[in-house]
Amino acid sequence: MDRNDQEYLVQKIRTQYTEKEHTQLEALRKLDAKVKRPANVFAYVFGALGAIIMGFGMSLVMTDIGATLGMSSTMAPGIIIGIAGMLLAMINYPIYRRILNSRKQKYAEQILKLSDKIMSNG
Repeated sequence: MDRNDQEYLVQKIRTQYTEKEHTQLEALRKLDAKVKRPANVFAYVFGALGAIIMGFGMSLVMTDIGATLGMSSTMAPGIIIGIAGMLLAMINYPIYRRILNSRKQKYAEQILKLSDKIMSNG
């Protein structure tokens, strides 16, 4: 390991033990994450739920899981459940966009003020 690599490694370890300054850029990043996180969490959870429901409907149609559950005819319920899951997956993105846009409107003024402050200082 040459001298530059050692210095880099020492500096990297050292920064883990020094107190970090709270900068305006870090505040801007946190505010941006605060805007986006609820919409992202909703989209992941709702999308996964829609995919699971659609998969269950497909399983009813394509496998013998319906017989295990005590259902005599699984075609119609499987198609209905699969379509319901598909609809949930399809409306996921418009709901996500609506949540994200409403949060952007709510925090736009704060983000713009902070970003203008950072840009004028830099």
